[in-house]
Amino acid sequence: MKVVLFCQNAYCFEIMRPIVAVLKERNYTYTWFITSKLTSLFPFKDEPVTKSIQDIIDFKSDAILCPGNEVPHYLRGVKVQIFHGLAGEKKGHFRIRNYFDLYLTQGPYFTRGFNALREKYKDFKVVQTGWSKLDNYSLKKETLLAEKKALLTRLDADKIILYAPTFSPSLTSAEHFKTQLEALATAGEFIINIKFHDLMAQDFIDYYKSLAERYKNVFFKEGRNIVEQFIVADLLISDTSSVIYEFLLLDKPVITLNNISENIRWHNITNPDELSKAVLDNLNEDPFKTQRSKVIADYHPFNDGNSSERMIDAIEDYIAENGVPEKRKLSLFRKYKINKLFKR
Repeated sequence: MKVVLFCQNAYCFEIMRPIVAVLKERNYTYTWFITSKLTSLFPFKDEPVTKSIQDIIDFKSDAILCPGNEVPHYLRGVKVQIFHGLAGEKKGHFRIRNYFDLYLTQGPYFTRGFNALREKYKDFKVVQTGWSKLDNYSLKKETLLAEKKALLTRLDADKIILYAPTFSPSLTSAEHFKTQLEALATAGEFIINIKFHDLMAQDFIDYYKSLAERYKNVFFKEGRNIVEQFIVADLLISDTSSVIYEFLLLDKPVITLNNISENIRWHNITNPDELSKAVLDNLNEDPFKTQRSKVIADYHPFNDGNSSERMIDAIEDYIAENGVPEKRKLSLFRKYKINKLFKR
């Protein structure tokens, strides 16, 4: 089988990393496709990669894996949506754009949603496999926890808090938590790791970097691998971001500010000044543990680290049943959008 790992944004890399390991184990041929803006960000050495759509046409793939929302209809191969997050309440998550033959869902909540849409559109298949990105949790876990223990001892701190807000201007808490994060830092009993989205506004980046420079127990984390921060953190502070669900799946408490979800199963505050008390309550009492377990069961019940293997199995089964499509049928409007996006 020949596979394309189709990347339009940097978040794709960690989602695809465990899949590559499975492709190598099965001796499949693969190549990465990245857009020009990702040239300097591509993190893998000695990996087959191209920025040319013509190269992908010539590659004649059997399957194209996409964490993003678009893929050219004229490329050969089963077009597979593998998703870039777990925030089902965000606008567009359940939007059918008619680009994909196969949707690989993370858990029952997503499977129900896409199966309902399948009944309407009748031109794609849905398989629940789990999400490849979460396979990364098993990598370097023991080493990271040992480093965490040493850091807590060195700084005489009790817990590690991760602050990971969304970048969306209408949803981010970055403006509202400036004073409150500094108050937590001043108390000194916590280590605070700050991890921002690639698209976060520069003024917020500058402010929180300066906070880290002023406090020895505050660290501004660069790079794109947030999984390492999930593993070492004892609690997450956020707002409306898909990282909430990724973190909940580790069965740890979460605090958000003004989250827009219709089904909140963690501690959501509406006043930034409530943050310090909420942190203490959740670390000491963990009042949302039962509700959190329901999220885990509905959003991602798999904890075996084998979601990537199930994803490749599902693609193999699809091809065995349906063959490899030469292209995907689209409306003239969708074709126009794809041709404009990929300059064809």
